[in-house]
Amino acid sequence: MLELRDLHKRYGSTIALDGVDLTAAPGRLLGFLGPNGAGKTTTMRSVFGLVSLDAGMTLWDGAPIDDDVRRRFGYMPEQRGIYPKMRVGEQIAYFAELHGCSRTEAQGAAERWLREFGLADRAGDRVDALSHGNQQRVQLAVALAHDPDLLVLDEPFSGLDPVGVERMKSIVRTAAERGTAVVFSSHQLDLVEDVCDDVIVVRDGQVVLSGTFDEVRDVDPRRRLVVGFTDPSACWEPSVGELPSGAQMVSALPGRTELLVPPDIDLDAVLLAARRAGELARFTFEPQTLSQIFLEAVRR
Repeated sequence: MLELRDLHKRYGSTIALDGVDLTAAPGRLLGFLGPNGAGKTTTMRSVFGLVSLDAGMTLWDGAPIDDDVRRRFGYMPEQRGIYPKMRVGEQIAYFAELHGCSRTEAQGAAERWLREFGLADRAGDRVDALSHGNQQRVQLAVALAHDPDLLVLDEPFSGLDPVGVERMKSIVRTAAERGTAVVFSSHQLDLVEDVCDDVIVVRDGQVVLSGTFDEVRDVDPRRRLVVGFTDPSACWEPSVGELPSGAQMVSALPGRTELLVPPDIDLDAVLLAARRAGELARFTFEPQTLSQIFLEAVRR
């Protein structure tokens, strides 16, 4: 299990980390979220000794992380961490050997992951001859080739088409099912919501929200109520009397109104009020999305 305890890091007058705590358990996927400059990349780099912390501890199974332990980790940085002029197959095998695989094991792993990503016919090509999406696949193959105990991915879905995203999600899930602890950051919150078991949100170097996805969602139990009209010009902006206690107006646009409402709201009363504005095409009442939870957390 990965444990980061009270991490602090300052670059001159800029505070990058201000007491970050993080836990990633084997077999679970942790979505590590935050706006640009929140401290996500600094945190991930600290796991690999790429950042010298001012204070705090990075632990694996309760012991400080050293170079031998790091060889059991896989890292996919947001910026390219592979050699552009090196052949694809040689590259994967080379990094697998650096992580302790024998040459035979490394070559076998390279062949397996090239097949897994549909790149077997590109094994002899230089990395810089591949598309951005295929380079992303190679970089993930490098991180996975030695069957890591911990997989840390920084924006792994960047540049992938929808087919590539689905394949990447499947591979990451499979890694977790085999017992790997997976930490990944992404600005594509719909993907995080679809894949992750646990979520942590940082802002200005501090953790502002963390827990399982259900726990994070329960922090604000309000529901998202969306009303759509068959007439795209119809507009319903509830009056003070129509707006239920505890409800918050999100938007009132022609053809569509969105509210945040308590879970025990009288839906029949809201439905009756909405129908006065026009014929309804949509009336949905559902939990908030991760995007909404994230925005609320970083604004607080």
